[in-house]
Amino acid sequence: MEAKQQSDQVQAEFLDAIETALDLTALETLRVSVLGRKGRLSELMRGLGALEPDQRRAAGLVFNLLKTELAQAIETRRATLESEGLLAELSKQGIDVTAPVRPEQSGTIHPVNQVLDEVTEIFADMGFSVAEGPDIETEFNNFTALNIPPEHPARQMHDTFYFRERSDGDRLLLRTHTSPVQIRTMTAEPPPHRIVIPGRTYRHDYDITHTPMFHQLEGLVIDRDIHMGHLKGCLTDFVRSFFEVEDLPLRFRPSYFPFTEPSAEVDIGCSIKDGARLIGVGEEWMEILGCGMVNPRVLHNCGLDPSEWQGFAFGVGIDRIAMLKYGIRDLRGFFDCDLRWLKNYGFAALDLPTIGQGLSR
Repeated sequence: MEAKQQSDQVQAEFLDAIETALDLTALETLRVSVLGRKGRLSELMRGLGALEPDQRRAAGLVFNLLKTELAQAIETRRATLESEGLLAELSKQGIDVTAPVRPEQSGTIHPVNQVLDEVTEIFADMGFSVAEGPDIETEFNNFTALNIPPEHPARQMHDTFYFRERSDGDRLLLRTHTSPVQIRTMTAEPPPHRIVIPGRTYRHDYDITHTPMFHQLEGLVIDRDIHMGHLKGCLTDFVRSFFEVEDLPLRFRPSYFPFTEPSAEVDIGCSIKDGARLIGVGEEWMEILGCGMVNPRVLHNCGLDPSEWQGFAFGVGIDRIAMLKYGIRDLRGFFDCDLRWLKNYGFAALDLPTIGQGLSR
């Protein structure tokens, strides 16, 4: 029998059977019967060795074409059966894929992200832009340029996360505040500057009000003829807008920071009633941020002439003011990755609280 007749006979015997196989088991049985090592087509191809060379080439071509056709038919039928099986299984489970997602599975915005958005929006209304910098800093940017002397406690190993000393004797560190970005900005671009700097900072601390990593936002204004009145007006508008208390009492209390002169702590009026802190009510005071006029030494370290340029700077703990505004008592919960905590204190993406639009300067 010629190869073409043998091929047509095998094709007629198996092709229809493959295309109508009822399940994957029957399909596999047909595959083994025709393409397996002892299958019909395999036996025919083993007989090619007894043919003359010309006949062997012609027959081999016919059998190989048949083998390709049958293999494609098997794969097509297998895909169809697998798809039908999946649909059948899904129909048994009775899942309604059009049903709405359960509310408890909806994600929420972390209070830190929420407050960062609120604060940067307020300062954006005042004309500030956002600046960023690396978490790993040099001692010069983090301490020296900011007029923090070598003997200052903040530069000691028990307060700061240092990396190994480099060959030049300098040490990299995890920044202890976002102030290095002020230095980077003043040394990279000419004034004037009006920036806020949100970001992560790191210090050796861990208790109910301190964590090794926390979030800060600092601000810097450098221009001609800047004075303390500009600083007070800017921060008064910010604090009242953030806490949404239009007549919130503030006081600026003299303090000391190496990088500002004069320096001040900003206190807000508050009271405690039934274990809850009330912002803007009562005769008590609570410190919330530090500020001051940029020390002339810092300006000089950045290549600016203090007789021509002046400015002010301030810094506020994002985690701290989030706790105050939204009644969160323990700072450690911010970093525990507890979904129950986040569900309680988080914000729905499409249901954010209304915040002030920034008071006029």
